[in-house]
Amino acid sequence: MIVTVTANPSIDRTIAVDGAVVRGEVHRTGAPGDISAGKGINVARALRAAEVETVAVYPAPEAHPFAAGVAALGLDSRRTPAEDVRVNLTVVEPDGTTTKFNAPGAPLEGQRAEALEAAVLDLAAQADWVVLAGSLPPGLPEDWYVRLVPRLRELGARIAVDTSGAPLAAFTGAEHLPDLMKPNAHELASLVGGDGDRLEAAAERGDFAEALEATGRLVERGAGAVLLTLGAAGAVLATAEGAWFASPPPIVPRSTVGAGDSSLAGYLIARARGEAEPQALRRAVAYGSAAASLEGTGIPVPADLDLERTPVRALADSNPSDPPEPGVVKGTPS
Repeated sequence: MIVTVTANPSIDRTIAVDGAVVRGEVHRTGAPGDISAGKGINVARALRAAEVETVAVYPAPEAHPFAAGVAALGLDSRRTPAEDVRVNLTVVEPDGTTTKFNAPGAPLEGQRAEALEAAVLDLAAQADWVVLAGSLPPGLPEDWYVRLVPRLRELGARIAVDTSGAPLAAFTGAEHLPDLMKPNAHELASLVGGDGDRLEAAAERGDFAEALEATGRLVERGAGAVLLTLGAAGAVLATAEGAWFASPPPIVPRSTVGAGDSSLAGYLIARARGEAEPQALRRAVAYGSAAASLEGTGIPVPADLDLERTPVRALADSNPSDPPEPGVVKGTPS
């Protein structure tokens, strides 16, 4: 079982505009679409569609539309008390450019914070993985994820973390790192130093020296694996045993909302099926690409994947001209 934790859930409201967004101008939109979301919820949706057992944990009022939305998605879940759930706005342009406006969320303090933590720890005792995903609401300490990692590990669960900002920065000097960290280039740079734009640009040229150095720092500190998503360039997976790069299949981009969450889900689906790390990377990139080809907060199902055109190669060192090592995954169907 995989438990996903969405401490700061949201109703994602997506609107599509008829042209490029110009500041100060009037734009025409289609009808808005609302869906219960948040990174952990999105991951749970992909897991459920792949028939991987999952439970989504989130705080929300009992009668709130968010809880009804989770039920409508067919997710097994555990709700804990909260004052409210925020509404986030996503604006999507015809070329797939996505602009998000995220609210801070309702405060979660005192007994409500304790209830969320108790639910996570209770389910973790039965879980293979616990996914700590997204931002934290006001009231929870910035190092809440950091504090949870050793407690979850004591219960026998592996931990995946996908966050940004202060909750990610809290891992800078942490003694215990999770079994999987899933930063994008800018998040990784904020954690270990460097320039996210430069890292992505280098990867697009086939130069992975910076990516290997940056992910390697986290692995040396104890992270079990680092799944570094690099936008349209693909993704790098680094572990103590090796590093691999996967390039995405060709798609028509429609919305990047949920693409990172889908990548994380793809990795977890592969690991739940016993697939090795290179295959897990291939599935992660295929899932992220499929999500980017869908409208709104689109979460792919297995039929949306293009695994055949998602090649993976081993990164023997930082020299992009090196040929793939023997045994490299070639993107064969599974």
